[in-house]
Amino acid sequence: MQLHHVVNMFGADLQQRYGQKIHKLMLHGGFNCPNRDGTLGRGGCTFCNVASFADEGMKLLSIADQLSIQAKKANRASRYLAYFQAYTSTYAEVCTLREMYQQALVQADIVGLCVGTRPDCVPESVLDLLCEYQQQGYEVWLELGLQSAHDKTLKHINRGHDFASYQTTARLARQRGLKVCAHLIVGLPKEDAAMCLQTLERVVEVGVDGIKLHPLHIVTGSTMAKAWAAGRLPELALDEYVSTAGEMIRHTPLDVVYHRVSASARRPTLLAPLWCENRWAGMIGIAQYLTQYGTQGSALGLPYVMLPSDL
Repeated sequence: MQLHHVVNMFGADLQQRYGQKIHKLMLHGGFNCPNRDGTLGRGGCTFCNVASFADEGMKLLSIADQLSIQAKKANRASRYLAYFQAYTSTYAEVCTLREMYQQALVQADIVGLCVGTRPDCVPESVLDLLCEYQQQGYEVWLELGLQSAHDKTLKHINRGHDFASYQTTARLARQRGLKVCAHLIVGLPKEDAAMCLQTLERVVEVGVDGIKLHPLHIVTGSTMAKAWAAGRLPELALDEYVSTAGEMIRHTPLDVVYHRVSASARRPTLLAPLWCENRWAGMIGIAQYLTQYGTQGSALGLPYVMLPSDL
């Protein structure tokens, strides 16, 4: 059973709306993070090492060159979303952001923009800028790194903001008609499955258009790596992730699109759990779980059913 048979997946959603496959091209804008440069703190979130998911060398290249390189890797699509992923991709003056985003959008095969950032780094002027692109007909997603709706957890992982910051930014964005995607991590220290489900329910209550689920990775260069090496941080087991993520998806309304339900990191950057070296392990496990226990929305009494047009 494939994931898009049991989950409202972003890839299938894009293909249905555009009539062809749309691929995300990851970009590095050379942004910093207020939780690293001393504005809020130094060292960043305890789980973070950008090298685990982004090529730091890419920031030396122009946006056009990055897009060209990434497009050659994505040979299954001919149209793309430009995804500013690394660090905090709204952490600059609006004039700088406009110039950088525009460099991506002028490419003929780019249909839209995805901007990954922190919920406390999105002033209204940036929301207005993103609205301009949406009004021009581009697909625009504001991706907010929340990770957890529990303030105690956010403080423990040195996130530097609270859930109220997310609530404010998500509501302001959606009031403007912008699509919001919340990034959530399963397996954070001192959180159990019930707390993850509470996070999901709080995010849905605020209003959300998309969700990314991510198993906790222990990566070199992170604060968590030291706790893991000292035996103070247990690894997230695959079956634990599958059941927790599966229940979160089962409690998700059908109109919420899942941009991702698992993720991977590369060795030697990845320390644990090693099953995260291949994202397919989590994806296959979740597909099997949902096939057995019910598809997206089934816990709400409205199970997801793939329409013939989605095939």
